Amino acid sequence: MRTRKAVLGQDFIKSLLILVILACLCSFLLFPLFSLFSKAFQDTSGEFVGFAQFVKYFGSPNMLYSLRNTIYISTLSTFFSVSLAFIFAYALSRRNVPFKKTLQFIAMFPLFAPTMLLGISLIYLFGNQGLFTRLGFVIPLYGEVGIIIAESIFCFPVALMVLMVAFSSADNRLFEAADVMGTSPLRKMLTITLPNIKYGLISSVFICFTYSFTDFGAPSVVGGNYNVLATDIYKQVIGQQNFNMGAVVGILMMMPAVASFFVDRYVTSKQSGSVSSKAVPYAIKKHSSSDWLMTSFCILICVLILGFFGMSLFASMVKSWPYKISLTFAHYDFTKVAAGGASLAVKNSIIVSVLTAIIGTILAFVAAYVVEKMKILQRLRKAIYLLAISPMAIPGTVVGLSYILFFNARSFSIPFTAYSLLNPFNPLYGTIVILVIANMVHYFSVPFITATTALKLLDDEFETVSDSLSVPFHKTLFRVSIPMSVGAILEMAVYFFVNSMITVSAVVFLYTPASRLASVAILNVRDAGDIAEAAALSMILLGINVFVRLIYEFTKNAVQRKTNAWQKR
Repeated sequence: MRTRKAVLGQDFIKSLLILVILACLCSFLLFPLFSLFSKAFQDTSGEFVGFAQFVKYFGSPNMLYSLRNTIYISTLSTFFSVSLAFIFAYALSRRNVPFKKTLQFIAMFPLFAPTMLLGISLIYLFGNQGLFTRLGFVIPLYGEVGIIIAESIFCFPVALMVLMVAFSSADNRLFEAADVMGTSPLRKMLTITLPNIKYGLISSVFICFTYSFTDFGAPSVVGGNYNVLATDIYKQVIGQQNFNMGAVVGILMMMPAVASFFVDRYVTSKQSGSVSSKAVPYAIKKHSSSDWLMTSFCILICVLILGFFGMSLFASMVKSWPYKISLTFAHYDFTKVAAGGASLAVKNSIIVSVLTAIIGTILAFVAAYVVEKMKILQRLRKAIYLLAISPMAIPGTVVGLSYILFFNARSFSIPFTAYSLLNPFNPLYGTIVILVIANMVHYFSVPFITATTALKLLDDEFETVSDSLSVPFHKTLFRVSIPMSVGAILEMAVYFFVNSMITVSAVVFLYTPASRLASVAILNVRDAGDIAEAAALSMILLGINVFVRLIYEFTKNAVQRKTNAWQKR
């Protein structure tokens, strides 16, 4: 039996851990957001003015024009990306398509590249000296057309991942019954397939709309004079130093993200009980014509994706597109470009991404363990869960702006008094540390949810038995929970790393010349007119992320093979 002293000691350590996790989330998420929200209701002198800033925003034709443009771009991008992803996911899930894993991996390429690369590739294809432009195929690239194409490509793999999961939940008994009754393929699609995946379809629509609504990279490259909210907030803060109006734009950018967050919560709750325990996995039947058609579609999409990125790779390796086509690696010598410092930026990106992956994975897993496996301080654990999933509804630009307002302040005034409180986090401003923290907060939700899902699969009896045998909870954590969740932990680390390498929306507000990241350097190099060097820098980031992902896939497959071999003994 456990002694009362041991119980109290363990409970004290658990309580302390819960309080530390909660303090971290409050310090690096809740307090910065509070600074942002309060700034939106103040004037430039810091006086409370209520909704005056919002009235000023909606009274400006240019501001409303940007809001309308953003909604228009996001709607069309969502339509194209979800439509193409639906057909691609259907082909991989319901038809005899060869090399499915390879095709799906290629379709994920846009996730590994900074969105600026999408714009750069479009310039080489459809710009004034673009490949197709020189062949006579001219489109009005700079503006809405270019942004829509770039965002559609960017959102395509995101929608594909969601829809692949949705298609995997089919019950083959329904299709067998429909075949017996002679139901046509179209009717089966409308009465069985679509109702079965409706929640995944809704979720993909809201996610893609949010991604395109809040993206900064593509509009900054091919947007031209076509203003959207993501570029507006940058101009307000960096260009005009108008933090109050920037806070207003930031709050507006959160609206679709918040809506998407609640829709995702609703969809998740509905999907949890949508598949019966007696369901039979979908059995793919051979159908030559449709199999050939779907295979051709998937191959076409993958060829377009490879060609899209291949164009930038080729352009980064020629002397001067389109005048001198001889191959060279001179553009990969970043010491000679006008913007300079790109080599240091790549090094900084790797350092920040590695630190984000390591520290972020540890914090996300520990937070998930606290929420799922500890049975004390229930209200505080619920508060941790709520804060941990909140970043899903916060765009990166909002994270960056809130961090400027919070960390750059040397002190905070105490309301209704003449006193102020020194900001203990101010020394972090302008360092690499704040970039790591911003990335962790920005991408915290998905790894946290991944960890909670993995921990829910583990029986609570492990903790119950450990408690009864007076085994400290940290031993159970390291000897049971972590080894049995290693797959999820690796996935979390890769997610943190890949996104930290290519993100720009949050860090573009926080970097200094010494802590500049590669994703930000791409914008600087491109703005300086060195588009070939910007393409080269983008391809380096893409190559690093693809390499890391391949290492993860090989490691995961090796672990699975060893696990299967061990189970067969």
